[in-house]
Amino acid sequence: MLDRHQITEFRTQFVREPANLKHHPALVLNADYRPLSYYPLSLWPWQEAIKAVFLDRVSILAEYDEVVRSQRHAFRIPSVVVLKDYVRPQKRVAFTRFNLFLRDEFCCQYCGAKGDLTFDHVVPRSRGGVTSWENVVAACSPCNLRKANRSLRHSGLHLRRRPRQPSPEEMHAVGRRFPPNHLHESWMDFLYWDAELES
Repeated sequence: MLDRHQITEFRTQFVREPANLKHHPALVLNADYRPLSYYPLSLWPWQEAIKAVFLDRVSILAEYDEVVRSQRHAFRIPSVVVLKDYVRPQKRVAFTRFNLFLRDEFCCQYCGAKGDLTFDHVVPRSRGGVTSWENVVAACSPCNLRKANRSLRHSGLHLRRRPRQPSPEEMHAVGRRFPPNHLHESWMDFLYWDAELES
């Protein structure tokens, strides 16, 4: 095990490595071998993964072929690490703009359009509506303008599904439907994306 001075030396040396090495993130798994989160996928920069290895906080499950060197050591970059201590998942999902869009699968809850999203109060605030999971939905700009501060009935719009507070499990399930653009082959045994199984 390295002492604190050696860990600092590692960090200093790694930061000076070529810029292309920053493109080698490590997939971080909880102690139960599941990703800490699916969307965004729980990834650490490779420098943080190596630091965690030397602080004895994680174990390496898979590595890239690329090697980083300090003055005294050479290491293959971790591609998958697992935490040694289990991190309890949050019992509630934070009410944020990103999580709202994720709950609504990044599509307008009135017309189903994707892109150019904002959010809309189903019962307008001017009519006593509150900002909550149960009253806010993702909406495209045209639908949001069309609805304005009117009720659903007066706007002629209809909700695709009634908004409600999602559970962490539901958010993980939705997140699995939105894999990132790049998935390293060493991650695939630990990710369970909603894809058809080969027969």
